[in-house]
Amino acid sequence: MGISLPAKILRRSFSKGANNDVPKGHFTVYVGETQFKKRFVVPLFYLNHSSFQDLLSQAEEEFGFDHSMGGLTIPCDENTFIGLTSRLNGL
Repeated sequence: MGISLPAKILRRSFSKGANNDVPKGHFTVYVGETQFKKRFVVPLFYLNHSSFQDLLSQAEEEFGFDHSMGGLTIPCDENTFIGLTSRLNGL
């Protein structure tokens, strides 16, 4: 049983390092608790929600502002992230 999300709201990106696939009004995050993190392109309006801001605070505590991946890394598992973003899309 999976969660289906509209491709325009949340999409997983498979490109490595290329930032040209990020549409205007979106940003890239890396999600995962293991060495192999998955890259997602998410809308900027997520930044306005307290739940997403909590994830950002966790990321700051764990990684600080200097991270080797070169992007924003969210320290949670993929299913938790997808569940959160599904709820944000329903608001």
